Amino acid sequence: MFSKIEELKSKLDSYRPLSTEEVRRLREEFLINFTYNSNAIEGNTLTLQETALILKEGITINEKPLKNHLETIGHKDAFYYVEELVKNKAPLTEKVIKDIHTLVLMDKPQDRGIYRRIPVTILGAIDEPPQPYLVPIQMEQLIEEYNEKMKDKHIIEKISLFHIKFETIHPFIDGNGRTGRLILNLELMKEGYPPINIKFKDRRKYYECFVDFHSKNNNPSMLVNMVEKYIEEELKKYISILEIANNFINDLEIEP
Repeated sequence: MFSKIEELKSKLDSYRPLSTEEVRRLREEFLINFTYNSNAIEGNTLTLQETALILKEGITINEKPLKNHLETIGHKDAFYYVEELVKNKAPLTEKVIKDIHTLVLMDKPQDRGIYRRIPVTILGAIDEPPQPYLVPIQMEQLIEEYNEKMKDKHIIEKISLFHIKFETIHPFIDGNGRTGRLILNLELMKEGYPPINIKFKDRRKYYECFVDFHSKNNNPSMLVNMVEKYIEEELKKYISILEIANNFINDLEIEP
């Protein structure tokens, strides 16, 4: 089912370990785009250029809410934390999820890392999120299901299913989308895949994946296909950059 993805990943693996400069360049470019898109999906009005200025130069954008700035910094810090978790091959736990959320929700200190205490409604959702008293129970069940019952599934299918169920539970009062997409990348990166960047322009299709799941007997295939496509794009981009760098080095070695 994922033969093309596995072939591309094997090709990327042949270039490992990547040089420090290669990693730095890929990481910086990705982080800016990922932060912009993930925040924009949730209503942040910063442009891609403004996001880059905040992340690279530490500039505060005039006439934009402080909330937007804090969301950008919080997302960056959360991504750095995810990278540390990847290095340590940390298992996905309730603490990890709450720690990621704590960093994401920089603008709302009273709600950071705390499951919601009030009911919520999601516009357009087929299934309403559970009542607050059910959230800890359902999160515990979901994490156990992910780590035990799903362990024989391919990581793309496994994390796509987790992502849909996590967003359906909607465990936090705010920051669920950003936290969920960071968890998605955490698990992909732990398996040696590059992180993916779900684009703001694709948000309607992204939302349709959740509707499709609940209307088709909990079949995550639409999101699985979307995640697979994004991974394929990232793998091809990484390989292309590395091939150019490799060819350049080979040319230098050939010159008399």
